[in-house]
Amino acid sequence: MAVTYRKAGVDVRKAEQVVGFLKQKVRLDNGFGALFPMPKGYNSPILVSSADGVGTKLKIAFLCGKHDSVGIDLVAMNVNDILCRGAKPLFFLDYIATGKLDLRVSKAVLSGVIKGCEEAGCKLVGGETAEMPGFYPQGEYELAGFCVGVVEKDNLLPRTKKIKEGDVVIGLASSGLHSNGFSLVRKVFSEEELKKRSRELLTPTRIYVRDILRLLRKNRSIKQIAHITGGGFPLKAVKGLPDGLTLRIDLNSWPIPELFLEIKRRAKLDNWQAFSTFNMGIGLILIVDARSADLILRDLRSCPAWVIGKVVRGRKMRLRG
Repeated sequence: MAVTYRKAGVDVRKAEQVVGFLKQKVRLDNGFGALFPMPKGYNSPILVSSADGVGTKLKIAFLCGKHDSVGIDLVAMNVNDILCRGAKPLFFLDYIATGKLDLRVSKAVLSGVIKGCEEAGCKLVGGETAEMPGFYPQGEYELAGFCVGVVEKDNLLPRTKKIKEGDVVIGLASSGLHSNGFSLVRKVFSEEELKKRSRELLTPTRIYVRDILRLLRKNRSIKQIAHITGGGFPLKAVKGLPDGLTLRIDLNSWPIPELFLEIKRRAKLDNWQAFSTFNMGIGLILIVDARSADLILRDLRSCPAWVIGKVVRGRKMRLRG
C-alpha cells in the first residue's frame, strides 16, 4: 500500500479549503506572487515593511480555545510598527504553520486577520498555510505576518533633527497587554487564573492607524512615533532621539490599569523592570512640539491619550513618580 502525503499527515485538500474560505471573504490574486499597484499621488514614495508575530500570547489562545482575536494582534503588531515611520499600510500577508490543520481554528484566526486589515485600511493579498506533522505540539500553531506600506519621502519619521529639549510626550492608551510580556504573565498566573481572565488577556492589540494617519495629514509637529512593544519604554520610546536627549516620563500622568499593577506585585518588579517588559497602559507615544500638544489631544478620537512626559537632557530615560 502506498504511503501518500495525506497518510504522512499533510492534507493538501484541507489547505485548499482554507484558501476557499479566504476567497469568500477577500479578493485574492491566484498567482504565485500577489500584485499590488503603487498608489497615485506620491512624488517620492518610500516603501516601509514589517514582519512580526504574536509571541507566547498564542499559549493563552491554545489554553482557552479562543482563536478569533490573535489574528487582529498579528495585523496590529505589523501595521503599528510601520505607522512609526509615518507610513500608510498598503497590504498584508500571513503565515500559519501547524502540525495538523484544524479548519475551525484556521478560519477563526483568519477572520481576525481580515478584521485587523479592515481596521487598518490595508488589503490582505495572500499568505501561506503550512501543515507540518510532528513539528508542532497537537493543537498548537505559529503565526507570522508581513506588511508593506508607503510614505512620502518628505513625511518620513522620525524627524530626529527637529526633536529638542522641551518637546512633549503624548501617550495613547493601550487596549491591555497587547502582545508582549506573556511569558512572564504565564509565570505569575495559574492555568485556572489564565482561563478566568482569558477575555482580558486576549483583548487584541489596538490598531492606531486611522487616528494617527489623520493627525499626520493635519499636523507636521509630530516628530516621532514609538510603538511600545518588546522591551517596553526604555527600548522603544527613545528610538530616534538625538544624542544627549532622553525622555522623562511622569508615572502619575495616566491611570495604569490594574492588570499591570497586579502582575508587577506578583512578580515583585520595580518600576524599571515593569516598564521594560510591559506597555503599562500606553501602546503608542508621540513626541510633538509643546505648542501643538493640546490640539493633538483634542483631535484624537478613538482612544484616550495624555501628556505623559517631556524630552529632557540626559542619556537614560527617567521614570518619575
